[in-house]
Amino acid sequence: MAEKLEAVKVLYCGVCSLPAEYCEFGQDFEKCKPWLIENAPEVYPHLIPKDGNEVDKVTEKLQRAGIASGSADGAVLSTSKEGTSTGKEEVKRLPGGKVKKKDKKEVIIEKVVRNKRKCVTIVKGLDLFGVKLNDASKKLGKKFASGASVVKGPTEKEQVDVQGDISYDIVEFITDTWPEVPESAIYFIEDGRKVPAA
Repeated sequence: MAEKLEAVKVLYCGVCSLPAEYCEFGQDFEKCKPWLIENAPEVYPHLIPKDGNEVDKVTEKLQRAGIASGSADGAVLSTSKEGTSTGKEEVKRLPGGKVKKKDKKEVIIEKVVRNKRKCVTIVKGLDLFGVKLNDASKKLGKKFASGASVVKGPTEKEQVDVQGDISYDIVEFITDTWPEVPESAIYFIEDGRKVPAA
């Protein structure tokens, strides 16, 4: 008869809940280190300092310091007497531990050629300056006597599509109609590169 197999016992990290040998691939390996040194020293022997007194010092420092979960280098934001972080800001994390960047306040104008002759001018980023995209599409359609609509782009953000090649006339119209949009914040996409309009 075949031998009865036993289940493998896996030690899970008390901080990130990954198996201990996978902590280094997790989101916050720096936070896991004190727990790993104490509970799983055989998994990461290089983490153990030469004298045991240093372990207590490092653990104590980490518990007193507020560690920024969004910073790549694990920099300390600030510490207070109670041991809580006071300058911690909310950061949106994407899957995989990546930090979502805030959108730059800029308007990007891109010309796309369809069916070898027809052009569509795409205007992205007007909403970052407080411009309502529905109103912008109506004004652009009236000014350039063409069809204009608000559509979702490939990044799931709304943009204004205007039929026709109006890319160089549109800069003056945007700065005149919406004074809160500076000309220095308007860019063109030409040959895959971002070129300032000014």
